[in-house]
Amino acid sequence: MRAVACRDRSVALRRGGAGVLLVLLSALSTILVGGAAHAATAPCSPDDATACLNVTVTVPGTGPVAGVTLTVEGGDEPVTATTDDAGKVSVTLTAAGDYTVTVDESTLPAGTVLRDPAANGATVAVALGRSAGRIVQIVPPGEAGGATGEQTDDASASAAPDDASTAGVDSEAGAEAEASAEASAGPGTNRYAQLVLAGIVFGVLLALASLGANLIYGTTGLSNFAHGELVTLGGMTAFMAVQWWNLPLWAAIVVSTAAGGVVGWLLNRVIFAPLRRRGVGITQQMIVTIGLSLAGLSAFLFFYGAQPAPIVAGISQRMQIGPVQISGQSLVSVGVALVVLAAVAFALSRTRLGRATRAVSDNPALAAATGIKVESVISRVWIVSAALASLGGVLLALYLNTTRFNFGSTLLLLMFAAITLGGLGSPLGAVLGALVIGLVVELSTIVLPNDMRYASALVILILVLLLRPQGILGRAERIG
Repeated sequence: MRAVACRDRSVALRRGGAGVLLVLLSALSTILVGGAAHAATAPCSPDDATACLNVTVTVPGTGPVAGVTLTVEGGDEPVTATTDDAGKVSVTLTAAGDYTVTVDESTLPAGTVLRDPAANGATVAVALGRSAGRIVQIVPPGEAGGATGEQTDDASASAAPDDASTAGVDSEAGAEAEASAEASAGPGTNRYAQLVLAGIVFGVLLALASLGANLIYGTTGLSNFAHGELVTLGGMTAFMAVQWWNLPLWAAIVVSTAAGGVVGWLLNRVIFAPLRRRGVGITQQMIVTIGLSLAGLSAFLFFYGAQPAPIVAGISQRMQIGPVQISGQSLVSVGVALVVLAAVAFALSRTRLGRATRAVSDNPALAAATGIKVESVISRVWIVSAALASLGGVLLALYLNTTRFNFGSTLLLLMFAAITLGGLGSPLGAVLGALVIGLVVELSTIVLPNDMRYASALVILILVLLLRPQGILGRAERIG
């Protein structure tokens, strides 16, 4: 009991600390929602005295499966439940420990079996105050033999279930980190067309996340190695807003974007503006960003732990469009990213701030001589860049089905590859480079294992530096 109490206090400390961090970063106050409903149809919500065991039954590439019966054993009495229309079962437990989840195979849809029948009767560790879960995959008989599912942790049953704004944008909770469902070819799809679609979607979202780093480089010459942590900030803030505070998804996106903007302003105001005034060189500033990256990585690990943290815990039905399928959350994510990218392009080309930003990027001294307040422009670029990174983090987390403490740092080299390929300091080049990287990453899985798909993008980075260092749209610079 003492160990359980200590673990509960640890969980409370991490959640409370994360809440304080968000308040300091975003200057926003959030009131915690009252106690969870206990109606039989309401989703489980963990507290100090209860835990939640969430089980999802799904067909990969197709969607959730309703009407499957399963049994949860390990408590005083076994609990039998049936999956709902979202393919989910949420069981409230009052004691910590190991529970066994067994699927009644006779209730599976006709023509399907468990992907790994030998793993039926899986054991899931449950702790009070947290949610644990398992995804059970069922497939046609010829595809059996893989993993039944994977255990997930800290994913509540549902976020704002009555809010219409979250309809159709749920992601597969606990799915494999950084492996999008869009890259899997379900029934009735063409594998190559599906991979092209996945590459385009991933490229658009990567462009949004990496655009800010290119803007900062263009105006200050600084390669920001802490940019990945700004991406993680967006995903983790959205996770906290949805799963801990029960905010609707759209509100979580707004809060995450605002938090990123505030952090960008603080980074420039407290650290980098004073360094520029003191004449600290770009190399030294870059080393500072590496330190900030390591500090941010450690902070996220402390507050959130190492477990995957899906923002939403439902499953989005995939839609068939010709030879490809795409999920609802991917459509929403791409739509938001395209609108924001178009808005940034318009602002850079048609607004006074955009023209001033381009002038500072071309020649800061000449821009200052013409009356442009260079420091004011750089400060606004930091705010916009960090906000874009945080927004990109949320959308990428929805697309990749999860986020975690090292989410952004994993994607950082891909973002740098996209920026370098497109041209350092060129916003349009960053978008083009990200699209190329996205396509290469997904299409490389045709010949490479999935775990090596990011390596192909880094090979492109090396080749670009060797053959065309300025990138696709970058300007060649004379040396010597």
